[in-house]
Amino acid sequence: MLALTETPMPTPSMTVPPESVTPGFVGFAAVVVLLLVVILLIWDMNRRIRRVRYREEVREELDAEQAALEAERASGVGAEAAPQAEPTADGDEGDDPTRR
Repeated sequence: MLALTETPMPTPSMTVPPESVTPGFVGFAAVVVLLLVVILLIWDMNRRIRRVRYREEVREELDAEQAALEAERASGVGAEAAPQAEPTADGDEGDDPTRR
């Protein structure tokens, strides 16, 4: 008969109040603030990276324009006649026979 009787199972009781275990509103607010900070940091980082990329593109365009101007000047110098005479201290242009 003792074998047929069941032993009662103890029901678990909570020893810690659930309010002190869950994060509650403070935890939720901390996660939201952390999420906003991360989103703002990512946004700022993308803006800065984009600005650096645009500056590099402008710098490359300016370098290309400068190289084109220098190439144009270099090809133009060979086609010119003699270089012009520089003025002397008394205002005369030196040995320019057309000025006499």
